[in-house]
Amino acid sequence: MTIIRSVEELNALYGAAGEASLVKVTSKLTPDYAQMIEASPFAALATVGPEGLDCSPRGDDGSVVRIVDEKTVLMPDWRGNNRVDSLANIVRDPRVALMFIVPGSNTTMRINGTAVVSVDPDLTKSFEIDGKHPRSVIVVTIGEVYFQCARALIRSQLWNPERFIDPQSLPTPGALLKAAKADFDRESYDREWPERAAKTMW
Repeated sequence: MTIIRSVEELNALYGAAGEASLVKVTSKLTPDYAQMIEASPFAALATVGPEGLDCSPRGDDGSVVRIVDEKTVLMPDWRGNNRVDSLANIVRDPRVALMFIVPGSNTTMRINGTAVVSVDPDLTKSFEIDGKHPRSVIVVTIGEVYFQCARALIRSQLWNPERFIDPQSLPTPGALLKAAKADFDRESYDREWPERAAKTMW
């Protein structure tokens, strides 16, 4: 196997980046970039900590983040499995990256920056839904923001319903858990999950 060992080798292989891929990067939200991000109900949040890297799916009913100003976005931390991998990373290493997906659009948005975890009562309460609010809010300070070329989503045909996978053909969450722990009760888990999720969405 031939392996690339240096940036110089990479640059020799791939050549110079195109102008558009360089000038698209800004240090703050432009109005158009803000419009794209506000349209996204889903983002992947990447963090880093002493144990390594983490990439967590984040979704909301509406925009997945709230834009405060051209340098700041807020992401409520809604209920999950309480592993708090992303939050534990952020409190030890503030570097974060976000990739936003807009349903139906092949253009994705990226933010790289730093974050803190806020438990300010007024801030968490401002995200209240059905009488519930997140226990914390991730406050992201933008270092750079840019859009991503559409080729990956075009190649994957992500929005083509004819390419959608039938969920019944895939392993259930219970099956995945049983594969990791042989005596896990997959049937009960799969049967109870829809009701449990509905009660703990927020």
